Amino acid sequence: MSAVKLESETMADGVSQLQKQLVDYTASLFDEAFLDEQFNQLQQLQDENNPDFVVEVVSLFFKDSERLMDELSKALDQQTVDFKLVDKNVHQLKGSSSSIGVQRVQRACIAFRDCSEEQNVEGCLKSLQHVKHEYYLVKNKLETLFNLQKQILAAGGPLPGK
Repeated sequence: MSAVKLESETMADGVSQLQKQLVDYTASLFDEAFLDEQFNQLQQLQDENNPDFVVEVVSLFFKDSERLMDELSKALDQQTVDFKLVDKNVHQLKGSSSSIGVQRVQRACIAFRDCSEEQNVEGCLKSLQHVKHEYYLVKNKLETLFNLQKQILAAGGPLPGK
């Protein structure tokens, strides 16, 4: 067997291994309720004309979410909390989480809104910590997912399901 053919088969094995890893990892994100069906729908909007669509949308979500969480921290740190502002920001974070299918962040925002409606500062502070925790978990998971996709494409393989 020639060295070129052997190298080609080794690369193909590496790509198929990465593809299996991506499929399994993606399934785990759904099984652990990090993502929901909305994320699948977002992925279906991506095509060869806009191959980075999902990464771009999710990056905007990350940027916007961090801004909203900072604003929430500042609002809850005030002597007199503006619960209308808190509610508006939580509602926006909940909506953007829902629109890209980030289920656990969305659920944490629902509990946060309940505390805000009750004007419960202590509950809001705890809820904000929970939202941040879920946000940073899913951010890490999505970055790992996107890195796996990049590795497959860099190795010359197609993404599974495409």
